[in-house]
Amino acid sequence: MPGKVADFLHAADLEPVERAVLDQGVTVRLGQGYTLRVTAVPAVHRQLLARCLPLDGGQGVPAVPAQRKARREYENRVSALVPPGP
Repeated sequence: MPGKVADFLHAADLEPVERAVLDQGVTVRLGQGYTLRVTAVPAVHRQLLARCLPLDGGQGVPAVPAQRKARREYENRVSALVPPGP
């Protein structure tokens, strides 16, 4: 997960399972930013992705291009895991 997404989620009000996944993540430094490598079932990744929707802007919140891009990258990674369940 991109660092901008991880930073946003660390500040968010998460469920205990989601918080545990973030806390157990491993930070990998890459270039200017960082990536948080987390291990979780695809359903948890989809829940975390749903909590990141404010990064796209809307609801009176301005969108920051770098945050929008980070959320899209995370969405692409999650989509590649497995198709969404029923």
